[in-house]
Amino acid sequence: MTDAELQPDVPHAARMWNYWMGGKDNFAADRAAGDAVAQVYPEIAVMARLSRRFLIRVVRHLTAEASVRQFLDIGTGLPTMQNTHEVAQGIAPEAKVVYVDNDPMVLAYARALLTGPGVTTYVHADYHDPEKILAEAAAALDFSEPVAVMFMGVMGYEPDLATVRSIVGTVMEGVPSGSYLVFWDGTNTSPAVVEGARKLADSGGVPYILRSPAQLQSVFEGLELIDPGLVQISAWRPDGDVEAIEAYGAVGRKP
Repeated sequence: MTDAELQPDVPHAARMWNYWMGGKDNFAADRAAGDAVAQVYPEIAVMARLSRRFLIRVVRHLTAEASVRQFLDIGTGLPTMQNTHEVAQGIAPEAKVVYVDNDPMVLAYARALLTGPGVTTYVHADYHDPEKILAEAAAALDFSEPVAVMFMGVMGYEPDLATVRSIVGTVMEGVPSGSYLVFWDGTNTSPAVVEGARKLADSGGVPYILRSPAQLQSVFEGLELIDPGLVQISAWRPDGDVEAIEAYGAVGRKP
């Protein structure tokens, strides 16, 4: 991987998110852009932390209660702590996890993800190519059995909602009945978070499109939302106090 591929002087979403979560795999440009966003939306670091807690609760539920043994985590970002495979395989060692990302830095760290008692692998692909994702994931996953498809805070980087729905729909068409969609994204539900998104774009970062909860709910069309439906990610089956946050998510089951 070359410096040109890394582009350390250009803020990058995966590295900024790593910075907000307290990680060390980021550059000065990422920290500067991250700080610019945090100046107007200090809760961004809280969102990063709460999003990881949401992931942990969802994966635990799907593994322990829904008996899901296959996970397709699209747009995984840089490894941090309690990643999807660690949570799932901590409950069911035979669980299979496929991570998908198109970032060269994430690819360089893929080996850090490929540990655990079960099958864990990595597909280098862009979520705009769902057919490629399905084809390459099929080398590790059995698409005759349920799969949990995960889009965790990544679809805000696609400006067109119809495209988001098409990508998600294509992936969900490729998995069998009994599969699940896990999806969350930031929402335009406060002036501060809207200003934070503007600061992100102004700082040179890839613009992040905030949507309404109703728009996010449309992504689950044709699926059966499991309780409690589409809610703030901190309120999805919480295991402690609920913190208000401008991010909504849900889990839907394919009939």
